[in-house]
Parts: sequence; C-alpha cells; structure tokens
Amino acid sequence: MSLRERLQRARQEEREETFGRRGAVGDSRPMGRARPRPDERHLRAQQERAPEKPQAQPEVQEPQGKPEERELRILRPAEDVSFHSPVRLPDDPHIGIKEKIHSRLVKEIDAEFLEQISSVEDRQRLAREVQKVATAVLNEEPLPLIRSEKTKIINEVIDDVMGFGPITPLLDDESITEVMVNGPEMIYVERGGKIEQAPVRFRDADHVMHIIEKIVSPIGRRIDEASPMVDARLPDGSRVNAVIPPISLVGPCITIRKFSREPLTTDDLVRFGTLTPTVVELLDGAVKARLNIVVSGGTGSGKTTTLNVLSSFIPPDERIVTIEDAAELQLRQDHVVTMEARPPNIEGKGAITIRDLVRNALRMRPDRIVVGEVRSGEALDMLQAMNTGHDGSMTTGHANSPRDMLSRLETMTLMAGMELPLRAIREQIASAIDLIVHQARLRDGSRKITHLTEVLGMEGDVITMQDIYVFEQTGVDDEGRALGRFRATGIRPKFLDQFEAAGIRVPPGMFVDY
Repeated sequence: MSLRERLQRARQEEREETFGRRGAVGDSRPMGRARPRPDERHLRAQQERAPEKPQAQPEVQEPQGKPEERELRILRPAEDVSFHSPVRLPDDPHIGIKEKIHSRLVKEIDAEFLEQISSVEDRQRLAREVQKVATAVLNEEPLPLIRSEKTKIINEVIDDVMGFGPITPLLDDESITEVMVNGPEMIYVERGGKIEQAPVRFRDADHVMHIIEKIVSPIGRRIDEASPMVDARLPDGSRVNAVIPPISLVGPCITIRKFSREPLTTDDLVRFGTLTPTVVELLDGAVKARLNIVVSGGTGSGKTTTLNVLSSFIPPDERIVTIEDAAELQLRQDHVVTMEARPPNIEGKGAITIRDLVRNALRMRPDRIVVGEVRSGEALDMLQAMNTGHDGSMTTGHANSPRDMLSRLETMTLMAGMELPLRAIREQIASAIDLIVHQARLRDGSRKITHLTEVLGMEGDVITMQDIYVFEQTGVDDEGRALGRFRATGIRPKFLDQFEAAGIRVPPGMFVDY
C-alpha cells in the first residue's frame, strides 16, 4: 500500500471513530462525496511538520446536545482563561418600581416647570416633589423594601429627572477625570490616570439615548441617524462626545472629559508634579512678554488644563477672544469674548467652523487670540494672526513631540488649500511660533510638561529648535510611579531679549542645571 493510500485510510478511520458515519468537522459536503486527494507536495509538507512523538493534548470536555449543535460548538474557539472579561452587572431588580414612579411624575409634575428650571430654589423644589412622589409609590408596594433600598431608588430617580442618570454620581466624584459609556452595560472611569470599570449601568440603550438628548438639547445640538456624532458640553464646562448607531456597534456611547469646578492653578500643577516653580516663573514671563505659544501633547495629556493656566497669566487689561469647538476654557479675566463653532443643521447648512471664527476674530480688535485646538486649515489663519500683530496668542495641538508639532502644523496649513510652497509654510511657522510647551501622560497616569522648546528660525529648509527645559525620567518607584526631574539644558533662550524689552527679569541661574 502506498504512502498516499495509508494516509487516506488513517484519516478516514479517524473520522469514523470520532463522528461515526457523519462527515468531518467543518465539512459541509454530503456523506459519500470524497474529499479532494492531496497532492504529493502537500503530503511531504505534512510529514516534515509532523512531530516524532505525539504531543500531549489538553483534555477537552465532550460537548453535550444534539449532533448538529455539537458540531457547531466544536467549531468555536476555546476560551482563553487568561483573559479577564468585563464584569457584567446584574439587571436592576427595581426597574418596575422606577417605571411606576416615572409614570406618576409625568402625571403630577408640570412639564413647563421642568423646562423653566434655572435657579437653585427651583431644583430644590423639584427634588422635594420627586421625593414625595417616589415615597408615595414605594409605600404602595405589596412587598415592603428596607430603608436603604428605598433611599437608593429615590436617589436614582432624582438623578434621572434632575441629573444624567446613573453617571450622575460619577460626574460628582472629584477624583474621576473621565467617564466612558460603552453602551448601556459597560461604563468605565479614569481615576488617577488609570481606567477602571464603574459599578453602575443604564437600563437599556433607550435610557442612554435619553441622557444624550438631555445633554445636547440645551446647547442647540442634535444627534440622530442622519447625524450620529456630536460634540457638546455640560453646564460645568466638561467636554462631551456622543456616538450612536449605526456608527457605534455597541450601542450609544458617551465620553465625558471632566473639568474641575474651580480652574486648576499653577500651585495645583506644581503639587501634582506637572511642572516646577521655576518652569512656572518662565511660563509666566513668556505670556507677559507676549510670546506666541503652542501647547502640544497626546490625547488626555492635559493640554487644555495647561492652556487654561497659561491664559491666567494674561494681564486683565487686554482683550481676549477665545475660539473652541466646544467651550472648555475657564478664563477669569473680565474682558473675554468666547466663541464656539457650530455644526451644520439638519439640511447640512449653517455650519460655522473654527477657521471662520479665527477670521472673524481678526476684525474684533483682539489683543490675544486663544484657540482651543487647531486640527485643520485654521492653522494657516492662526499663523497669519500671530504674524500680523496679534502677539501673545496661544493654541493647542495633538503631537508626540515638539518636532512632530511643527510637522503637523505644516500638514494642517496645507489642508487650507492655498497651494503654498513648503518653504513658505515653514517660514510662516518659524516666524509665528516662539515657544512649544509639550506635555505627556506617563505610564503611571501622571501628566508632565516634558519639553519647553524654543523655535529659533530657519536654517536652509529646516526649522531650528532648542530645548530650554526637559523632564528626564529616571525610573519608577515601588508603587509604579514615575521618578525623574526637570532639567535645564543650560541654553540661554533668544526670547530673553523680549523679556528684557517687556521689563521682565529672570533669575541669573534659571537656565543652569545644578
């Protein structure tokens, strides 16, 4: 008997021993139709790959059920026991009671009153009404609930009516910096730079949609199947992004970047280790000397917070115009004009872009223009503003390093569609930008200003830069926290001439590394 025949017979006997007269797993052909005969090349490859000794196979439990079901189960990949799936929270046992309370509230509370709530007194009055109705419904239940269950139900109903449902306690928690809703069941938060699952859930996808509508409606935004993405903000300034099906395949999703009710100060950033008092002194002088500053960094690195702190150094007698997609900056000066971009309406018209707002800001006699973030062609308008008498302007951008930030500015300027040569764009960037403040989120979740980099000018076709301060990480401690120090590079920046012209004095040893 030839080798080919022996292999074919052994394969057939193995199939019959495992499945009887049925076909092999995954063989959709009817019984009796032979498989294609393997060619000699395939047989030789099998022999070369075959181990000399049979490997011990893990014991697999025989699947139960009907033969056709058993065949399907065998086809599924085995579970990876090392993977820890998200915790699935149990269904709410009091969902029926809450629905009764909501129905009673609709009947007893005036809808017009709900729309006109603005003052603290109105909210307190509404909370009392909700508590009264909820207590009445709970007292009618045939099975009495313990006091803690009643309190929990009443608080959750109040959160639904007056807040943002089950994520209201997360938004009230000062230690949480980001809330991420991945469908109705999976809710995550960022705390101390680390992501963890929150022990709350929505009832269903409609519940999530109701909360999204509650967020976007007051600011004139919309979300539906025709426009399934939206950027918005909460009353406290926190940034919101919502995505719904068909874009999202896991149900409605909400991402909320929280901001402190009180804007962070330089003392807070020094306490967090984001920067040092020496760096604060240098940045304070840079803003007062009207340097054009770009804050760069990755997602979640703290760029907006740093821009807020830099903006606080602007003298109160200057006119500031801020431009953002969704208003997040919290400037404390009196003479501030805040402008916000607007998405298109349901007919696809009426959009106001950041580029439109930057152009318009030039006609508003600003002393400084602060753009929340440049992403596209508005970079060209921002550079032109910096080069035409609006010194001291500031913006942020996504980049992995100061050099990458310059490359991104080149790309964004080309997106303006002006057909400018690359050298002309680089000259615009080199003459407009004075200082790049680069920020990063380290592996331990901490945010650090890692580079203070001066833009010097052009040498040939290359923009030249020099680092003034850098953060050097030396390792991690026993708890995984990053260890390192801020180090002066020893280079005296060229912009010190602007400091002296503005009457700003710096300590002689500021740029010396001891």
